[in-house]
Amino acid sequence: MITIPYLTALTTYFSYGLLFAFGQFRDFFRNIFDWWHASNLEGYAPICLGLEDFYIRRLYLRIQDCFGRPIASAPDAWFDVVERYSNDNNKTLKRTDKISRCLNLGSYNYLGFAAADEYCTPRVIDSLCRFSASTCSTRVEGGTTTLHKELEECVANFVGKPAAVVFGMGYVTNSAILPVIIGRGGLIISDSLNHNSIVNGARGSGATIRVFQHNTPSHLEKVLREQIADGQPRTHRPWKKIIVVVEGIYSMEGELCKLPEIIAICKKYKAYVYLDEAHSIGAVGKTGRGVCELLGVDTADVDIMMGTFTKSFGSCGGYIAGSKELIQYLKYTCPAHLYATSISPPAAQQIISSIKVILGEDGSSRGAQKLARIRENSNFFRSELQKMGFEVLGDNDSPIMPIMLYNPAKIPAFSRECLKQNVAVVTVAFPATPLLLARARICISASHTKEDLLKALEVISQVGDMVGIKYFPAEPKKQQQDQQQQQPGKDTIKLD
Repeated sequence: MITIPYLTALTTYFSYGLLFAFGQFRDFFRNIFDWWHASNLEGYAPICLGLEDFYIRRLYLRIQDCFGRPIASAPDAWFDVVERYSNDNNKTLKRTDKISRCLNLGSYNYLGFAAADEYCTPRVIDSLCRFSASTCSTRVEGGTTTLHKELEECVANFVGKPAAVVFGMGYVTNSAILPVIIGRGGLIISDSLNHNSIVNGARGSGATIRVFQHNTPSHLEKVLREQIADGQPRTHRPWKKIIVVVEGIYSMEGELCKLPEIIAICKKYKAYVYLDEAHSIGAVGKTGRGVCELLGVDTADVDIMMGTFTKSFGSCGGYIAGSKELIQYLKYTCPAHLYATSISPPAAQQIISSIKVILGEDGSSRGAQKLARIRENSNFFRSELQKMGFEVLGDNDSPIMPIMLYNPAKIPAFSRECLKQNVAVVTVAFPATPLLLARARICISASHTKEDLLKALEVISQVGDMVGIKYFPAEPKKQQQDQQQQQPGKDTIKLD
């Protein structure tokens, strides 16, 4: 639940309305101008037309310099950002030879494995020499190496499941798996803020989709009860299968899933649990085993466990872990396994090596130190932001902390001003978030030092004052508290 002051909501709606009105006004005169010139479409309909095209031309292009910034180094705690310029009001951006050394608060490098590592990097280089950069084949043809078999066993043991299968892309792991495990006559009940890969996978399955309020077990139970009572549309026959899909840590909110309560409800109504741990596996829990370990949930109670290797392991791809019967079925039927090129061998070796470091199997305690540091860094940074008066979403221990911006004018202002002071942040707005809820998403890493975090806090505080995004009173400096309790006032509205 996000609480928005009425004045903030009003000015945000007004800003978007103004942008929309001016955009329509310019399009009107553009159409008149184009009418006088011969069309080169030769009878074809415009291939890019609609609200999406309007949004890109009239809103996104104005601030596109805040997105897709190219980098020229590994995404470590500090990285090199390539400077760009535009001669046509941001319609096109051109790279320069200049780079800026910036503090990285945007990459999903939770444990710091994205940079060179004393244990992982030599083994990755050896695997590159032995297997080459790509298998140039699918898993069922010539694309399964000894590394792929070792990786699947390693992942299964790490997450606490009997078996696992790996894929070359995290997004595809969700979007390709859901249509395989459920179809017509089935019911998917999805959290309202689930990732786009889950949304597209659910839509592609042909199953009936129902949504429950974000991270609200009581509403999930209400939806389950109603759908079981009603049955399938028109026929009212019992559902063939019911799957509840949730995330371990929600990528735009930084909130931990209320997994114990959700599992209890699913057991009560005999529904399967599909858990997406893209942002939680490796990042939370005493030994990095995700929200199940953090919240004390038995992995046997989670039917399908999904995760990616792009966040905590410094690699690419994703996995599905579950029973041996489920994994064998997926290997026979999933298009991502049958038709897609298998995960790159060096990427597979990176994952194996990073898991060994996390578990201490490299002969050192670096894995435990990384896990302790990411937790300490995250909780410290979140606490300090809240003390400054920022509205920060998410829970303790989560390395994701969104800072609410709301107004569209504050999106580029915050991003550009931070970059001027060599702090690179990620800003997120519609359609990735609801229209009113634009934010800057901070991602903390174990590779950040205390000095890095203090510099980031200093810059963000200065820019926050300049842009006007400290929506709560700052805590007095003398007062020592871990968190400031925010109580919604009378002049607020609430959005789910």
